[in-house]
Amino acid sequence: MELLKKWLGHPEDIYHLLRFKMGGYRAVMPRMDPDSLGLGLRTCYRYLNQTSRSFAAVIQALDGELRHAVCIFYLVLRALDTIEDDMTISLDVKVPMLIEFHSYLYQPEWKYMESKEKHRQVLEDFPTISMEFRNLAKVYQDVISDICHKMGVGMAEFLEKKVDSQSEWDRYCHYVAGLVGIGLSRLFSASELEDPIVGQDTELANSMGLFLQKTNIIRDYLEDQMEGREFWPKEVWSRYTKKLSDLTKPENIDMAVQCLNELITNALRHVPDVLTYLSRLKNQSVFNFCAIPQVMAIATLAACYNNKQVFRGVVKIRKGQAVTLMMDATNMQSVKAIMYQYVEEIYQKIPSTDPSSNKTQQIIASIRAMSLPNGPMASRHHYSPIYLSCAMLLAALSWQYLSTVSKAAEEYVQAGEN
Repeated sequence: MELLKKWLGHPEDIYHLLRFKMGGYRAVMPRMDPDSLGLGLRTCYRYLNQTSRSFAAVIQALDGELRHAVCIFYLVLRALDTIEDDMTISLDVKVPMLIEFHSYLYQPEWKYMESKEKHRQVLEDFPTISMEFRNLAKVYQDVISDICHKMGVGMAEFLEKKVDSQSEWDRYCHYVAGLVGIGLSRLFSASELEDPIVGQDTELANSMGLFLQKTNIIRDYLEDQMEGREFWPKEVWSRYTKKLSDLTKPENIDMAVQCLNELITNALRHVPDVLTYLSRLKNQSVFNFCAIPQVMAIATLAACYNNKQVFRGVVKIRKGQAVTLMMDATNMQSVKAIMYQYVEEIYQKIPSTDPSSNKTQQIIASIRAMSLPNGPMASRHHYSPIYLSCAMLLAALSWQYLSTVSKAAEEYVQAGEN
């Protein structure tokens, strides 16, 4: 019943959960017919669904041949990431593998059978993935190979190197996420679904990746600490504590929150680039693919800002909220309204004593200037009282059923896996 209470406190969530269940998901994530594919591609899409149910849905909603190119791109990077994550592989073996991994795309028999990672099937059956890679048009192959090479070199660089400065934080995020944004943008342009400028403007594409990666790193502080990983830049946290792990101590909670707020302010610097990037997109499937993760990220940062819970447990947005964002983020006007809503939420929570308060206010002012809502989308959450009453009644009668339906949205929100 606790879930029902949460929904009744947010009637707009109920509206969109019902709308999502009653077929609205098809507009955002239309299903692909697997029977239309050859055996190799069917296998690749099966691996895609096994390794990332959340990304799989939006990838399969892309138009035309771009869908296959992005699917293969994801699996190639998943295989590379599996090598990087596997702590049973010694560094003298792992470093050369990461650096040379792009060359395996052109070696039909190459596979790796010794991984202990949960997604090892993408390495054990890499010949199927590399075969489908070589079946792609050369323009797609060139992009995927180039990004794979650069990412492998970057992963090798940070294997034994901690993130100290903010510039190194940007560099690390570039290697693991910014390059993905750049690669995807080049694929969008190569497909001719988007203009050449989308793939050429690497600075904006990089910002798309950095905003998502920084959001994941900020949100996942406690989980990373529990697993012995540290991604918060020392240049920032060392101003608040002697050890990053000390931020979890109750006596340090005020300093911990100030450190958190500074990092969120850093991440918000990428939002203007995100808005500019999204404004250039023309194809609806590409827009949905790019916009949905970005609005999830701004909502997550708003939930984390000035929130002590980041150091005590998991902070995530509501399932119904996630579905609302998925349903709304299908045009530029709506995305601007969403961004405006959440930066205003952050603005209202800025403590006057926070060391980063002036910087936070400044970046929010610049985001406001780009996303001032106008027209009907300025009131995104004004719904008919009669409709909401019906929705609340339906929710009261079927809340258990709807909780199962909304799991898809929760999986999408937790798509920080790559």
